Amino acid sequence: MTVTEDMNSQAGAERQDTQVPRQPAPADPSRVALKTSRRDFLKSGGMLSLSSLMGTAALMTESDDAQAAIEWAEHFQKNYRLMTPEEKAEARARLERRYSEEYGKKVTVDTTEAQPGVLMGYALNIRKCIGCRRCVHACVAENNQSRGRNRPGEKIEWIQVLRMERGKFEAEKMNHGYPEGLGIQVGGNAYTPVGQVLEGQYHYTPDLVPEKDATYMPIACMQCEKPPCVKVCPVRTTYREPDGVVVIDYNWCIGCRMCMGACPYWARRLNVTNPVLPKEEMNPVTHYLGNRPRMRGVVEKCHWCLQRTRHGRYPACVEACPVGARKFGNLLDPNSEVSLILARKNVFRLKAELNTFPKFFYFYD
Repeated sequence: MTVTEDMNSQAGAERQDTQVPRQPAPADPSRVALKTSRRDFLKSGGMLSLSSLMGTAALMTESDDAQAAIEWAEHFQKNYRLMTPEEKAEARARLERRYSEEYGKKVTVDTTEAQPGVLMGYALNIRKCIGCRRCVHACVAENNQSRGRNRPGEKIEWIQVLRMERGKFEAEKMNHGYPEGLGIQVGGNAYTPVGQVLEGQYHYTPDLVPEKDATYMPIACMQCEKPPCVKVCPVRTTYREPDGVVVIDYNWCIGCRMCMGACPYWARRLNVTNPVLPKEEMNPVTHYLGNRPRMRGVVEKCHWCLQRTRHGRYPACVEACPVGARKFGNLLDPNSEVSLILARKNVFRLKAELNTFPKFFYFYD
């Protein structure tokens, strides 16, 4: 072999070396999942966030950053309702590992499915509610909602308690319209409260409740049988479970807020910032479709505490109510609390004319 032939042989060997792709580390199951689903992900396109791109960069350079690998694997997982049992187990293990590391405590992610023969329902005695808002605080603590106060959007509450002033139409005010004395333009009773919601009463702060001449009306997700939010979701990230609860797969939410616009009950909240959830206040008992920590840019809402109710417990708001105004049970069980209320009490649904058929019922004795 001549010197020239030897040099050409070495150069060819070097070119061959540079053309061999680097092999990914096979031990990490999350990277195996990445390898098999990358094509499908790239086809979907257009949903990468900055954090995912950073995770991608870390992975392509074979970084040892476990956080980056986990985030990358989460981007490639299927919609939860399309996962196999094995894929759900892998997703659960990934999340438990990440949450436990992030919050410094043992975090569990439940994946209990809906039980057959169960259709969850809720009833609230509108006359008993005293407006104490303990249900709101219990919901925030149980469901790991963002509780920041420094920037707009950092504080999230799924339950809103509306304060409404009591009033009545009075004959002696018939001539008190505008201008005074004529009483024909707007009506004399237009200037006194008769049960309407006024601005600022979503965040009332009285010294003592219940207040004189005030009534209260809590509102949260109505878990509609015909949920408008499900119809408009372009990525099918929100859907109705077999037990009637409308849930959100946070990993698939793209934050388009179409569900928020479609919901007639103002029940959905968008994480416009990174959620503020102090480690010491984080509830480590979570459900994948329920109260597990959310990320920036996703929508969330009440899910009737799936981490509790699928194990036979009441939602946190029911347990916290000091006057027993809230009831919860199986609508398919004729002897459940909520079924007995529907059979015996005066019951109404909010905005029934919209034909969304809520499974949240108001009643009064």
